[in-house]
Amino acid sequence: MLTRADSQPHDIAALMADMGARAKAASRPLAIASTEQKNAALYAMADAILSGCDDILAANAIDMENAEKADLTPSFRDRLQLTPDRVRATADGIRAIAELTDPVGSVIAAWDRPNGLKIERVRTPLGVIGVIYESRPNVTADAGALCLKAGNTVILRGGSDSANSSRAIHACLVKGLESAGLPADAIQLVPVTDRAAVGELLSGLGGTIDVIVPRGGRGLVERVQTDARVPVFAHLEGLCHVYIDKSADLEMAKAIAVNAKMRRTGICGAAETLLVDRAAVETHLVPILDALDAAECEIRGDADVCKLWPKATLATEADWMTEYLGPIITAGVVDGIDGAIEHIGTYSSSHTEAVIAEDEAVVEKFFNEVDSAILLHNASTQFADGGEFGMGAEIGIATGKMHARGPVGVEQLTSFKYRVHGTGQIRP
Repeated sequence: MLTRADSQPHDIAALMADMGARAKAASRPLAIASTEQKNAALYAMADAILSGCDDILAANAIDMENAEKADLTPSFRDRLQLTPDRVRATADGIRAIAELTDPVGSVIAAWDRPNGLKIERVRTPLGVIGVIYESRPNVTADAGALCLKAGNTVILRGGSDSANSSRAIHACLVKGLESAGLPADAIQLVPVTDRAAVGELLSGLGGTIDVIVPRGGRGLVERVQTDARVPVFAHLEGLCHVYIDKSADLEMAKAIAVNAKMRRTGICGAAETLLVDRAAVETHLVPILDALDAAECEIRGDADVCKLWPKATLATEADWMTEYLGPIITAGVVDGIDGAIEHIGTYSSSHTEAVIAEDEAVVEKFFNEVDSAILLHNASTQFADGGEFGMGAEIGIATGKMHARGPVGVEQLTSFKYRVHGTGQIRP
C-alpha cells in the first residue's frame, strides 16, 4: 500500500513537464473520441471502483489514521473519510455522468446571414485541465469523470492528506480508460505530495495546461489566483447565507435552517450565517435558534440576537467572514429584505444564498439584487451541488463571473468554436 512516506523524485519540474506533455498528447484522441467510447470508459470506471471498494477503504484508513495523528479538525476528517456508502455514491456519480448528454459537438446556436453564409456555434473541449483540490478524495473520481465526458484530459493534484485514497481511486479510473481503448494519460494523478508540483502546474507546464480549477479553502484559491499563468475557474469558500423573511412559514424556516447548517457542516454549501427579518423576530427568531441548538449547533449572534436568546455568544466582525465548516452559525437581525441584501453584499463570498419567504415581491427582489452564483427560494443551501442540479457531479462551484459560474459540470468544461458554411461567397 502506498503511503505518505513514498519517495519523492528529485526533479519535480521534469516530472510535471512530462505529465503535461503526455496529457497534451492524449488530448487530441480524447477530443474526437465517440460518446459510446467515453461512456464505456465511465461505466468501466464505476465497476472498477465498486470491485475495488476494499482496497479504496484500506487506503482511506491510512489517510484517516494520519489525519487523527495530525489532529485535523472534525470537519476536515469528515470530508476525508470514505465509507462503503460513499464509495457506492462515487460509482453512482460516475454512472450519472455517463448518462448525461455528451456536450462535445452540440450546436449551441445557428443562424443564417443575408449573404447566404450559415453559421453555427459548436461546443468543443477545453483541452488539458489542471485540478488542484484538498481533502475530499471523491473529487478524484468526479473531476476525472467530468473531464473525460467533456473530452478533456486532466492532471489531478489532490491534497497530501488524501494521497492514498486518491491513488486507489485513480487506479480504478485508469482501468476504465484502458478497457475502453482510451489513453491512460487522459486522467493523470500527480504522484508526489511535494508542494513544488503545485507551482509547476500553475506555471502552465510549458503551455500544455489550458485552465486550472482549484477546489479548496481560501488559502488555496488565493494562491492559485495569484500564481497561475493560465486561466482559472475560481472556487472560493462558501460563506452561505439564509435569510428568513417575515412572510416565511415558521416550520419550513426551522427545517431549512437546520438542514442548511447541520446536514453536513463541512461542505461548501453549508450555511454559515442566518439573517432574520426584524419584523419576524418575535415569531421566528427564538424557535429557529432553539431548533439549531437542539441540533447541537453553536450560535454566535449580534446584539439583538444575544438579547433575545441569551445562550448565544456575541459575534465578532471576524465571525461574519468565517467559513466555519463545523456546527457553528452566526445569526443576526436585519431590517427586512433590504437589510439582508446589504449584509450579503458586504460579507458573502458569492457562493450560495437562500431566501425563505412567501411574499413574491421579496423573492423577486432577492433574486434580482443578490449577486451570488446560486440563489435558492424556500430550499436548503445544501442543494448547491452539481449532482443535485442534474449534472451528475461537479468539479466545484465557481464563484467568479467569467466563463463558468456555479456548479462546474460537463457543459462548463467546454468552450466553443464557429463553423461557417458557404456556397462560394467572397467578401467584397
